[in-house]
Amino acid sequence: MKIRVVSAKDEIENLDESEEIVHLAFRPSNTDIFTIVSKCPNLKVLHLPSSYKKTLSESAKMFLEMQGVDLLEGDVWGHRKDINEYSEVSRNVYKKIDELKEKGIDEEKIVEKMEKETNLSSDFVKFLVGQKA
Repeated sequence: MKIRVVSAKDEIENLDESEEIVHLAFRPSNTDIFTIVSKCPNLKVLHLPSSYKKTLSESAKMFLEMQGVDLLEGDVWGHRKDINEYSEVSRNVYKKIDELKEKGIDEEKIVEKMEKETNLSSDFVKFLVGQKA
């Protein structure tokens, strides 16, 4: 799964309409959120660092909810935007999630374990586990 990393407001205009997951590495305004959702009709997830998510307005959160876009908290650790504008979730993460589910391990325990192993936020791991259901 590819995560499009957007580092600055001026990169919003370069988003492809097929983007499904966008990580914002800047503090977005309501206008930025509206523009991203308008530009990317297939958007499923808007991923923000926790400090930015906490300052997001209630109207922006409500707008995302009405559009069916999940607002997830977290960072994209170790990603070099100068090398690639996408961060990718490894197939191994999905395989491990499937293995743990097959063993009958509780979803909370899977999230906890995968969060430690992958450095992904619990919000994002919950999303991945839900996608595989």
